[in-house]
Amino acid sequence: MTIQQIKNENALTVALEGRLDTMTAPELEAALKTALEGVEDLTFDFEKLDYISSAGLRVLLAAQKTMNNQGSMKVKNANEIILEIFEVTGFSDILTIE
Repeated sequence: MTIQQIKNENALTVALEGRLDTMTAPELEAALKTALEGVEDLTFDFEKLDYISSAGLRVLLAAQKTMNNQGSMKVKNANEIILEIFEVTGFSDILTIE
């Protein structure tokens, strides 16, 4: 998985490519730990993300909890497979999905 971060003042876009699973979730978690300081608007761009596992969902949930305290978070460009995972797990009720 590759992680691309684009910061613009207090807004951060995190574009993911590949698979967000047990092997790659810790990498994203570590990247977000330092990147979220001072961020008020967090966007995950999933245009090139193929798959997300429960480990990836856990990282998203942690990011959402952080952003609830300091701003907003949204997910955009998720494919049908990921949207279905969000629906089945109830994450579609927790996350802002565009």
